[in-house]
Amino acid sequence: MILELQHISKSFYQKLALNDVSLGLNEGEIFGLLGPNGAGKTTLIRVINKIIEPERGSVKFKKELMLDRHLAHIGYLPEERGLYRTMTVEDHALFLGRLRGMTKQDVKIQLDYWLERFQISDWRKKRIEELSKGMAQKVQFICTVLHQPELLILDEPFSGFDPINVEMIQQELKEMRANGKTILLSSHNMKSVEEICDRVALIHNSQKILEGKVSDLREERRNGMYAVKFRGSMIALVNALWTGFELADKEVLSNDRFIAYVKMRQGNSFQELLKTLLGQIQIEAAWEVLPGMQEIFIDMVQPKNEESVS
Repeated sequence: MILELQHISKSFYQKLALNDVSLGLNEGEIFGLLGPNGAGKTTLIRVINKIIEPERGSVKFKKELMLDRHLAHIGYLPEERGLYRTMTVEDHALFLGRLRGMTKQDVKIQLDYWLERFQISDWRKKRIEELSKGMAQKVQFICTVLHQPELLILDEPFSGFDPINVEMIQQELKEMRANGKTILLSSHNMKSVEEICDRVALIHNSQKILEGKVSDLREERRNGMYAVKFRGSMIALVNALWTGFELADKEVLSNDRFIAYVKMRQGNSFQELLKTLLGQIQIEAAWEVLPGMQEIFIDMVQPKNEESVS
């Protein structure tokens, strides 16, 4: 275990921001830190980075109490972007790399590698103020990983990126994980969390309310929903379902091709669903639909919001 947070509590002006939060990150995994705005995620990240100190609890890096010297092994991309607008990309990388203890030559080697990898070598002499939001975000990501940290902490890293660049950063994170790096990812992009995170924790109202493997959390909350891709009449499908099943949603692919989302009733099985539909429509594919992380997130957080309002 590369990072251990034990019973972390922190208040600001008598308002509890973190309440007895414990987490552990294993080496070589991507860990998702989830929660609504104001839940305490950024506070927890700042505690890890020793920007603020907790009132109670401890942070351990590789089984040692976190000290300033350990920060050299951590890369931190904060939610609030902090690039010096009048500096060039190269000068900015040199400045931040030197702060991390890198030599000028090491910074140049790593910067060359990343600029070439992202196919943006011609940005080297551009000033930060000349870059778009997405371009500046890419430069900040590069500056975060220049010193090849063992632990990478990313707070909303996909903000400002188009889908192509989101996919590119995801692939980079997967490759880093394959090379033994550990990544703590705080994001509201549930699709990305679902695709790349091994485990997640959900913080709400300053407390950890959920933790586990993404695959296990989805499996535990299976709700009898199945998808059927078919050719034929939607009316024929609805008539065949009748009282044993419920049509929850549908997608229209063409005039006679659909995907129907069907929920079981009265303990019926998947085999019974297929038996019911055979002969009524032409089934092309059928599969179980597990709840996504967005559904799980809403299910865990929304009821508590309603209770607090009442």
